[in-house]
Amino acid sequence: MMKRALAVVLLGFGLATSAVMASVEDEIRARIAPVGTVCVQGEEACGASSAPVQAASSGPRPAAEVYSSACAACHDTGAAGAPKKGDTGAWSARIDKGMETLVTHAINGYNAMPAKGGCSSCSDEEIQVAVELMVEDSQ
Repeated sequence: MMKRALAVVLLGFGLATSAVMASVEDEIRARIAPVGTVCVQGEEACGASSAPVQAASSGPRPAAEVYSSACAACHDTGAAGAPKKGDTGAWSARIDKGMETLVTHAINGYNAMPAKGGCSSCSDEEIQVAVELMVEDSQ
C-alpha cells in the first residue's frame, strides 16, 4: 500500500512539474518570438498592405525654410570656407560664374560642401531656390 501511495505522490509531482515546465517554455517562446515580418512588395503573402505609401507632396518648400534647415549651419557661420549669406565680397566671384554653375555646385557638391549641402530630402528645385535666396541677399 505504501508503494502505491508513494507512486501516486510521485506521479502527482511529475504532472505538476511538467505543467510548470510547459508554462516556462511557453513564456520563453513568447519572449523570443519575432516582433514583425519582412514583406517584399509584390509578394502575394503580404497582401494589400505591402503597397508603398507615398505622402502627398505640397510642392517645394519655400527658399527661407530650405535655407534655415539645410544651408544656414555653414552659410551663416562660414564653416569650412562657405561664403556667408550677405557677404558681397565672398559671393561676387561666385556670382560671376553664373547661376547655373552655382546651382550645379550646390546640387552636386563642391569643395567642402557635400551634395545638396547634406540635405538628402531636398529636391533640386528646393536647392535652386535656396541658392537664389543666398545670391539675392549677397548682391
